[in-house]
Amino acid sequence: MPRQSAAVYRRRRLVTLVAVILLLAVIAAAVWALVARPWASATDAGPVPTSSATSSATPSASPDATPSESPAPEPEPSAEESPGLVACEAGDVEVAAVTDAESYPAGVLPQLSISLTNRGSTDCAIDVGSTTQRFTVSSGSDVWWTSTDCQENPSSMIATLAAGATVTSKVPVTWDRTRSSVETCADENRPRAPGGGASYHVSVEIGGFKGATTAQILLY
Repeated sequence: MPRQSAAVYRRRRLVTLVAVILLLAVIAAAVWALVARPWASATDAGPVPTSSATSSATPSASPDATPSESPAPEPEPSAEESPGLVACEAGDVEVAAVTDAESYPAGVLPQLSISLTNRGSTDCAIDVGSTTQRFTVSSGSDVWWTSTDCQENPSSMIATLAAGATVTSKVPVTWDRTRSSVETCADENRPRAPGGGASYHVSVEIGGFKGATTAQILLY
């Protein structure tokens, strides 16, 4: 057999070296995969628990709410998902105004929310959209502020109120401590409500149901 040139031997050594490097890379990758187990979080961690609604859960407000309108308590599921659902009746629904404090120092603005309770024995449907909501702040017989005076883009939202459940809007409506009217929505100089311990009452209605009581607050 004729002796092969040095160039042939160099090419063979290069091919052999490349093969060895590739083999080592495959072995290293296999070892890393066994040690690092990148899929462990997907297979070994177990199923991720999902939350479910309970009667004590506090749902978020309607995405349609704006700072000048009432936020919607959001029972679930929607009435569209329960076609046989009946409308809530006045005797079963308890509506209440909720405030974030009982008294407010000067400059602190009251935050107002809505609480809904189904006292009935069956689930029922109710419109909790901003179209059906109204907060009213009064001092005696003098109505100082109504949330619908400057409401923007009101909308309806039919939702299910589960039997025995109480839901409260998470995103409150802010009373700016001024006297409202439809003619003064853009007026930055509306009359300000007196403080110094003055007493005001917050009433609310939603879905055609009025709160049986009011929430009292004091302004300083």
